[in-house]
Order: sequence, then structure tokens, then C-alpha cells
Amino acid sequence: MIIEIHEQGEIRIAELIADQILVNNADEGLQVLVDLYYQDFDRIILHEKNISPSFFDLRNKLAGEILQKFSNFRVRLAIVGEFNKYTGQSIRDFIAESNKGNLVCFVPDLAAAKQRLFER
Repeated sequence: MIIEIHEQGEIRIAELIADQILVNNADEGLQVLVDLYYQDFDRIILHEKNISPSFFDLRNKLAGEILQKFSNFRVRLAIVGEFNKYTGQSIRDFIAESNKGNLVCFVPDLAAAKQRLFER
């Protein structure tokens, strides 16, 4: 795993880059969060390909468990990926609601992720 750092003024964003899944369960999500939090990052970019596909099946509650940990630490998260392939209404609603707030967003590319995390 590589941590690419994006900076603008005093804002620092950690982008995780890896070829494998980094977050398979809530414990791994928490480990990623804590590792970066203690390196003074409060904004993180994760790529969809680095998150277990089960995250996007809301019935198993994995997404809720992981995102609650980000909320508890007040760490902002941008997930970059192609989300139009998820056709279930619940996941579409979840993504739309998340994108209305400023804690978690689902965006199509790195530029959109950086824009969201630098703006707010």
C-alpha cells in the first residue's frame, strides 16, 4: 500500500493506493482509519477496488459499521469508483444521502474526491 499525500494550505488528504482489497471488514476499516488518524490525516481517499464488494451490500451492515467509525473519529472519507453499476435502490439511496453530507462521499474520480475534501 502506498499513501499519496495531497495538500492544499493546511489541509492534508491521504489517498490509499493498492492493488488488493484493504478493507474486508469493520476491523480492517478501523485499522486503516486509526493508522492514518495518528499520522494527522482527517481526510482519506479510498478507491472502490480496495474495499470488499460486501461493503456495497447494505443487508450485511458492513458499510454502516465502517462509516460509523469514521464518524466517531470525525474523519472525512471519499470513496472513488464507478457506482452506477449498483442497481439496488437501497445502495443508490445510501450513496445519494451520503453525498448530501460532508463526512462521506462517493465520487467518480480523484479530482472530484479532492475537490470535495478540500472544499468543506
